[in-house]
Amino acid sequence: MVNESIAAALKETRSALMTAELEDIALRLFEQRGFDEVTVDEIAAAAGISVRTFYRYFPSKELLLQVDIDRRSVALREALAARRASEPLLASLRAALTEAMGAEDPELLRRWIAVIANNPDLIRGVLGGIQMKIHGALAEFVASRAGPAGDSFTSAILAGAVGGAVQAALRQWVASGGDLPATIAQALEVLEVLRDDPPAPADH
Repeated sequence: MVNESIAAALKETRSALMTAELEDIALRLFEQRGFDEVTVDEIAAAAGISVRTFYRYFPSKELLLQVDIDRRSVALREALAARRASEPLLASLRAALTEAMGAEDPELLRRWIAVIANNPDLIRGVLGGIQMKIHGALAEFVASRAGPAGDSFTSAILAGAVGGAVQAALRQWVASGGDLPATIAQALEVLEVLRDDPPAPADH
């Protein structure tokens, strides 16, 4: 039983390492030559594996762009789970997001963003992944804090607002550089200010 557990752990580790290697190789090729110009055969060759092995990990090359989203989702859920229940909601979200995003490889993230920005046809799939996995994790956390009195609609709205702030922070970071976690924290602080001091209604 112990040997089986060790074998399973080693298999999982090898799988994670191969997934990360394929992501890194593919993003480099996509950035250099364009997503549409790079074939699965070329990615597999650069990784030193067969095409058949590649397809065991990824049914299509588009799914390579979901690796970053999956990794961020896992890190975010872990960071959210570690926040104190007594901590204000938006403070918990800010702390967890800056922790999760701060753990990412900045060069890999820049390359991921560049590939998507230069290939508009990829945006739908990437946004779908973000909505389902990242915003889903945020909405679940918000709902858990609200308890029985909460509702999924309100949780989804707040998750969308937080997700939008993070996307704005990423755009700012790509354009101007600087410290990514600090930029994300600054963006989320705007939501906290608006919550505490909402703008006055416009005169008609």
